[in-house]
Amino acid sequence: MNTQSISLRTRIKICGLTREQDVQAAVAAGVDAIGFVLYAKSPRAISAERAAQLARLLPPFITPVLLFVNPQPSEVAAACALLPTAMLQLHGDESPDICALLAGATQRPFLRAARIPTGSAGADFDLVKYVLDYSQAQAILLDAHVEGFGGGGKAFNWSLLPLSVNAHLVLSGGLNAANVGDGIALLRPRCKSLAVDVSSAVEVDAPGGGTLKGIKDFEKMNQFVAAVRAADQRLAGLT
Repeated sequence: MNTQSISLRTRIKICGLTREQDVQAAVAAGVDAIGFVLYAKSPRAISAERAAQLARLLPPFITPVLLFVNPQPSEVAAACALLPTAMLQLHGDESPDICALLAGATQRPFLRAARIPTGSAGADFDLVKYVLDYSQAQAILLDAHVEGFGGGGKAFNWSLLPLSVNAHLVLSGGLNAANVGDGIALLRPRCKSLAVDVSSAVEVDAPGGGTLKGIKDFEKMNQFVAAVRAADQRLAGLT
């Protein structure tokens, strides 16, 4: 078995799903994880009960991920009771102690979102310290800092990240089929492993511009997954 090729495989999460047909299409495209937004202020928000319905469509080894923003412990516990195989994504102001409390109470692994400023201000974000502060996280999700919480479809300057980060990272924010390969090539050598997370770039275009929030475009999902796999093959050919 070629362990080197395994280490170069980029995991893929598509977030903000709300419909059965989109979940099924994402699975068919070859994703590793499906994200459900349990944050009421998000345009992609669904209830925990709805997330549980959608998660029942997932085959083995595809992980449901529950996105929370500054949740109450009871909210997280109730959702986890409905989705026994889900992991947590904490995307608000949760401190390391709060993250540990929520993960410990539910016995679930968690992703911790790092909200990185866009533009040159991204150089001031101390990702190495952030990784140490949230050392109990399974991975650190890198997203652009936007007003409010949740993904805003914006990218931060990836090149400003440290050259070496002792953590598993998930790249998010402004990714699409055209640029995800560049992100993978730039960040893969800087961390333990790299995954990618996409939402708005794989949504159906809205008639007046933007996207229909929470409504996924099957072809865009396939194109995104294909772009990730192509990037993996290019990197494998360089090693």
